[in-house]
Amino acid sequence: MIALRCPYCQSEQLVKYGMTPNGKQRYRCRTCGRQHRENPGSNAYSDAEREIVLRAYQERSSLRGLSRTFGVSRNTVNAWLKKKP
Repeated sequence: MIALRCPYCQSEQLVKYGMTPNGKQRYRCRTCGRQHRENPGSNAYSDAEREIVLRAYQERSSLRGLSRTFGVSRNTVNAWLKKKP
């Protein structure tokens, strides 16, 4: 059996604290009071998704069009364009 630990204070005094909107279990630490998920994933876009959006931009798609098509914010695409060498 694996004991869950708080990623912030390393306490084992965790209680279930509902579900996230995407269906993952949420926990709350009784020691520090902070919340977290059991297996948090990355919220960042993958490199493959980023390349697809940037290729579409190079093919003369507008930023608003990319936002509608791929569901990526215009500000995010602008940041990617500024970082691109």
